[in-house]
Amino acid sequence: MAGAAVEGTAERRLLVLGAGPAQLGLLEAAQQQGIFTIAVDRDPGAPGFRFASRRAIVSTEDELGVERLADAERVDGIVSPGSDWPVAVAARVAEKLALPHPIAPQTAILATSKLRQRERFAEAGVPQPGYAVCRSPEDAAEAVRELGYPCVVKAPDLQGQKGLTLVRSEAELAGAVAFAIAAARSGFCLIEQLVDGPEVTVNAFVVDGRFVPLTVTDRIVAEPPAFGVALAHVWPAAHADGAVEAARAAAEALELRDGPVYVQLRVGREGAQVVELAARVGGGHDAELCEAAVGVDLNGLAIAAAFGDEVTPPAPEPRAGGAAVRFLVAPPGALEQVTGIEQASALPGIRFVRVYRDPGYIYVPLRRGSDRAGAILATGDSAGDALARADAAAKRVRFETVNAEALV
Repeated sequence: MAGAAVEGTAERRLLVLGAGPAQLGLLEAAQQQGIFTIAVDRDPGAPGFRFASRRAIVSTEDELGVERLADAERVDGIVSPGSDWPVAVAARVAEKLALPHPIAPQTAILATSKLRQRERFAEAGVPQPGYAVCRSPEDAAEAVRELGYPCVVKAPDLQGQKGLTLVRSEAELAGAVAFAIAAARSGFCLIEQLVDGPEVTVNAFVVDGRFVPLTVTDRIVAEPPAFGVALAHVWPAAHADGAVEAARAAAEALELRDGPVYVQLRVGREGAQVVELAARVGGGHDAELCEAAVGVDLNGLAIAAAFGDEVTPPAPEPRAGGAAVRFLVAPPGALEQVTGIEQASALPGIRFVRVYRDPGYIYVPLRRGSDRAGAILATGDSAGDALARADAAAKRVRFETVNAEALV
């Protein structure tokens, strides 16, 4: 593993919060290390369970349930990859059970609240979009007079496009505010300026306060109504100016000292601005892309940090001219079968083809990241070449579904 000094892991036990598509890479990495993993997810059909030593049908947001499970299983570490809210659950449970953990509970609270992030970024001078806190459509109408259209309305304490809407006109505002407030845990919403520019993601790892950037990727996203859903991550980014510096400032503002960091930004006319930060491994196979692109095992680093192992700063070195994760989208309906996986996997530069769900799963129209059906990781001579290879592989994969019209 590049960049980490890891102790013998054969007898160690790791509690992983989540077993969905966003946790597949870390669970597989832990299995390959010989770690005994207990995967927690409320979905009995979660695809990550195939890599777990033991499964627990428990919500990752059930903090008392997670604490009892961690205590009963006598785990040596706890980690929340690819999902925001459980990051704080993991930090608090680790503290209660005196387990090593890279994030303090107070830091995890900042990392899982979009509002608290915005406030801390403002205090520290981190470049970010203008925003306002709103509790009613009337508050929102007043805020938008200053922020302008288009704007983004979001729940401040959710992820995965839950409660998120792109608002382009006054006619759309009230409905978006009601949608966000209904979804939020907190009873209010955030309204943010939409920075006019491409989206990028910075993946990094922090070691004893040292921020080490690993990859900067262009984030290709879907059109509304699937606003914010990534269709691809492409490295190296063509629009990376100032992104690393802004991401570093964001991590320092939240006082992150150790562990993985995932930062989404938009690069506009005024430079890179931080959309949000997560103190975890990215949920879109970012770690697997990182290893293919620059040779750093980010999943392994996250596991080492969860166990409290000594981690040396990683040293990324390009291993390919370009790399891309391209997500697969299935037609709505009940899945009967998937064909073409072997043909897609055999194409040049294809590192993996992942299909998340088994036959019988019901796909809905793409609205959120969790609606995606799978992913392809490809490398190539350049970013464009890697994406073209991933696209070619995606054309080979066919999802056969039935009764699609009844579900739309």
